[in-house]
Amino acid sequence: MSQDPTTHNARFVGWLSLAQLVSWGTTFYAFALVMGPVEEALGLSRAQASLGFSLAILAEGLLAYPVGRWIDRGHERLVMTGGSLLAGACLLLHGLVATLWGFYAVWLGLGAAMAGVLYSPAFAVVTRRFPQDYRRAIITMTFLGGLASTVFIPFTSWLIAAWGWRMAIASLAAWQLLLCAPLHAWMLRGAPPRMPRIAKLAGAKPVNVRSLMRSPPFLLIGLFVMALLSVSVALPAHMISLLREYGVKETWVVVLPASIGVIQVLGRLLLYFFEHRFDLHLANRVIPLLIPMGLVALLLAPLAGPASAWVVLGFVVLYGMGNGMLTIVRGTAIAQYVSKEHAATLNGALGLPLALARASAPLLLGVLWNPQVGYTHGLWLLLAMSAVGVVALVGAQHLALVQD
Repeated sequence: MSQDPTTHNARFVGWLSLAQLVSWGTTFYAFALVMGPVEEALGLSRAQASLGFSLAILAEGLLAYPVGRWIDRGHERLVMTGGSLLAGACLLLHGLVATLWGFYAVWLGLGAAMAGVLYSPAFAVVTRRFPQDYRRAIITMTFLGGLASTVFIPFTSWLIAAWGWRMAIASLAAWQLLLCAPLHAWMLRGAPPRMPRIAKLAGAKPVNVRSLMRSPPFLLIGLFVMALLSVSVALPAHMISLLREYGVKETWVVVLPASIGVIQVLGRLLLYFFEHRFDLHLANRVIPLLIPMGLVALLLAPLAGPASAWVVLGFVVLYGMGNGMLTIVRGTAIAQYVSKEHAATLNGALGLPLALARASAPLLLGVLWNPQVGYTHGLWLLLAMSAVGVVALVGAQHLALVQD
C-alpha cells in the first residue's frame, strides 16, 4: 500500500483507529467489569483478582521492546494480526476459566496480545508510514481509541447482565477474530522496508546516549512517566468496584467510567486545536496536574453527603481531561526536554521499569483495599504518586530550559 510520507492517509488511520477502539474495549477495559464476578465464581480475594491484570500489564511491557523491533523490521502486519488472533483465543478461553492459575494464564496471554494491538504498536506503524505527519495521525487515532470505554463498558455490562460473565467475555472474542484480525491483515499490507540508519550530520558532535540516560532531565521524566502511568492503569481496573463502594447508583457505576472516554477525547480535541495558542511548556505542566486534582475530588466524595455524586462527576471530568491529554505529553516529553535525535532509544530504555511500575499498581491498589476503609489508603498512595510525577516533570523542564 503506497503512501505519501508527507501526509497521513485518513482512510488508513480511520480503519486502524476502529481496531484500536475494539482492542482497548475488549481487553484493557473488560477487566474492571469481570473482576467482581470472577472473584465470586472462583472464590478469589481482591488482591488475587488484581494480580491477573497486573500480570497482563507486565507481559505487555516486557514484550514492548521486541514488538517494536519486529515492527521496525517491517513485520507490522504479522505483529498486529497475530495480536488480534491471540486476544480472541484468550478471550474464548477466559469463558472457560475454572481455577486461579487458569485466570492468570489467560490474562498473561491477553497482556501479550495487548503488546501487539494497542497504542504502542499502532503509533509505531503510523510513524513508519507517515514520517512527516505522524503527530496528526497519532492524535487522530487517540480520538477514536479514547471512546473505547464509552462504547465497551456499557456494552460489556449489558452482555454480563444478559448472558453472564463467561458468555459475555467469550463473546468479546468475536470482535477480535471477526473484525480486528481481518482489518489488520488487510490494512497493513505493503509495510515500508526497514528504516535505514540516519547518516550523521557533517560536523555534528556525537552524543553519548548512555550519558543522556544518566542525565537529570531523563531520570526525572522517567519518574514522571512511571508515576502517572501507574495511576492511569490502577484506577480503571478498580473503578467499577470503587464506585459501588461509594454507594453510587448502579446506572451511574457504568455511565461515569464510560463517560471518561468522551472527556478524554474532548481534552485531546482542545489540545489539537489550541496547542499553538498557548505556551507549550505551561501546558505540559498544567495537564498532568489535573490527575492529582481529580484524585483529591475522589477522596472528598464520601464526605460530601448528598452532593457526593457531583464530586465524583468532578473527578471524572478532571481525570478524563488530564488522562486524555497526558498521552500526548508523555509521548513528547523525552524529545522536548532530553533529545529529539535519540527519543526512540531513550523511550525504549524506560520499557522495563515502566512495565514493572504499571504491573504493580493495580495489584498494590487491590492489596491496600480492606473492608473497613475500602480504597481510601490506595487512593492516598495514588495521589502521592501523581504529585511526585508532576513535580518531577516540572523539574525536568526547568533543568532542560536552563541548559538551553
